Amino acid sequence: MKRYPAFDPPEYVDWAPDPGLVRQFAAAFEGDPERAAVVAAMSLEDLLSLHRDLLRTRLHDIALKRWVRTGVISKAWLGTGEEAVTVGTVRALDPRRDVVSPMIRNAGALHMMGMPLADMFRGYLATADSPSRGRDLHIGDLSSGIIQPISHMGTSVTIVTGAALAFRNRGERRVALTWVGDGATRTAACHEGMNLAAVQDLPVIFVIQNNQVALGTRLEEHGAGDLHAWPEIYGIEGWVCDGNNVLDVYAATRLAAERCRDGGGPAAIVAETFRMGGHATHDEREARDTFPPELFAAWGRRDPIGLFEAHLEERGVERSRLEEVESDVTEEMESAAARALASRDRIPAPEQALYQGVSEGDTLVGISERLGPARGG
Repeated sequence: MKRYPAFDPPEYVDWAPDPGLVRQFAAAFEGDPERAAVVAAMSLEDLLSLHRDLLRTRLHDIALKRWVRTGVISKAWLGTGEEAVTVGTVRALDPRRDVVSPMIRNAGALHMMGMPLADMFRGYLATADSPSRGRDLHIGDLSSGIIQPISHMGTSVTIVTGAALAFRNRGERRVALTWVGDGATRTAACHEGMNLAAVQDLPVIFVIQNNQVALGTRLEEHGAGDLHAWPEIYGIEGWVCDGNNVLDVYAATRLAAERCRDGGGPAAIVAETFRMGGHATHDEREARDTFPPELFAAWGRRDPIGLFEAHLEERGVERSRLEEVESDVTEEMESAAARALASRDRIPAPEQALYQGVSEGDTLVGISERLGPARGG
């Protein structure tokens, strides 16, 4: 893909595929017959759809970073370098019936589940026509199967466990999924939610997105033990995948989702990846001081989009086809950002920010009803 020196991590600016890493990308799932079969069943259009969503996710981050640099917004929480964890997992679900609760760094889940790109931008602008009507930049849409996240890490585990409990009680073949950062695995809510899901045998997937750092604290400094062993601790099925390999993430999640749908209970997927920036755009310099430059360089060579494009070319996809997809997505993203900016004068009325009390639709029963029935039948 095109590189943007003003906005990309420096390791991505002059990126070129490492032949050894490209070979590793193709071989990542060859030792697992089930994962290999899932990938082998994908059509060219399936692969190009993954490529398109990876590009949308990266370009959304770049557009937000441009807004920060030009003073439109003060900061943004980006998932640069981690796109494959989001795109691979959501692509493995059924967006007509399954539900997700993303972290803010999983913004790609929003457009993949059906939220318009312009609304994703409006969420940052806090306009009256944003998904949260200007109240919060943590946005969602229950009608699209997106449970709005909150900033308290780990709590989404209990929330999707509750959604999965509703699915189980209603006898529906639906799956709930959320992402948990390595730091959030240390929270009480995360433990409580995973344990309840295991005890109740619920159709829920927990994606442990190990990006090696919690805010500004490195993995080895905020917790001991092996994250790969977490599923076994709770007695649930577990997978480990390369979080920078969108096909490996997709295959593992597809298998986990099928198992959940067939009554196999919860699953946990540990995806190894790396955050190529700060916790947000305001602390990128501090993030660079947290790890040695060699680590950024090593993960920079494993750009999930660059490696996937190189893999597609190895499989015979012409570069012109990839460039055509990128051109379409770039135009789509620029148009969405422009439409969102046109809403900037739609300031929420003061009373819109006021707490109005619990409505009938905000009760647990009401929320459960809004999570169903499955969209599209």
